[in-house]
Amino acid sequence: MKAAVISSPGQVGVETVDDPIPGAGQVVIEVSACGLCGTDLHILQGEFAPTLPIVPGHEFAGEIVALGAGVRDLKVGDQVAVDPSLYCHECHYCRIGRGNLCERWNAIGVSVPGGAAQYTAAPAANCVKLPEHVRTEDAALIEPLSCAVRGYDILRSTLASNVLIYGSGTMGLMMLELAKRTGAAIVDMVDVNEDRLATARSLGCSNAVTTVDAIERPRGWDVVIDATGNAKAIQDALGRVGKGGTYLQFGVADYATRVTIDPYRIYNQEITITGSMAVLHSYERAADLFVAGLLDPDVFISDRLPLADYAEALRQFQAGKGRKIQVLP
Repeated sequence: MKAAVISSPGQVGVETVDDPIPGAGQVVIEVSACGLCGTDLHILQGEFAPTLPIVPGHEFAGEIVALGAGVRDLKVGDQVAVDPSLYCHECHYCRIGRGNLCERWNAIGVSVPGGAAQYTAAPAANCVKLPEHVRTEDAALIEPLSCAVRGYDILRSTLASNVLIYGSGTMGLMMLELAKRTGAAIVDMVDVNEDRLATARSLGCSNAVTTVDAIERPRGWDVVIDATGNAKAIQDALGRVGKGGTYLQFGVADYATRVTIDPYRIYNQEITITGSMAVLHSYERAADLFVAGLLDPDVFISDRLPLADYAEALRQFQAGKGRKIQVLP
């Protein structure tokens, strides 16, 4: 089969690799669509993935074409979206219900072959069946949405909060939609990309600006979310949290990224600084929200490219063009 392969830091291409064979409890999926995200760029830079080469792609959906031994609740022909998380279920964090912090954390498309391929294998337990009215390729959005749902689990957001989101790419826009759904009074967004801000406006944010100084909010915001991973944005965002407010590090920063904090202010103003890591007990709920129409796929997915153009898709994503970019194996 054909698959995208990150062979070494900075090197990616489409190659012919062996077809996957389902092990016990696994299924093989013919991939309909695979989304790209910042994690793929980190893998390309030599971060995250424990070893290279790797077939990337952790946001995917498709049709089951083969079953391994012991699979009972799925059948060939089922359309499914896949939670890429692979926990050991044995370490301390797994035993206390914090699998996303697993000491042997693995994920499809990060440490084992992923969905940027014609076929991929996945545990049957990680598959969510899709109803007929959902386009299978659109359902690749469920994985990033499940990360956003996890973020809101961390926030424990309250009604009528004032929310500020840095970054109006796919993840920032998903956080916008969840903020609206959880009863935020105001959701402001900041980005340097005017095209992305136009999408944020179309989705109903309160303000969409290139600098937060353009918004008059002298007491700051109750909730500030970084969805960029950019050091300059993070540094600015930390200073925008109001008294008693919460800052969420949601964007994935490079390992070397550093910012400064003001410990006295954190103490004196009772500011909470927290983070959200990947998916935890949130994939099924994200699927329910997606099926119920929380997101408009035609708004969120800006580009669908053939698998052969995977390297170009990564370049386009890295340049900040469009919103969610998918490859179609």
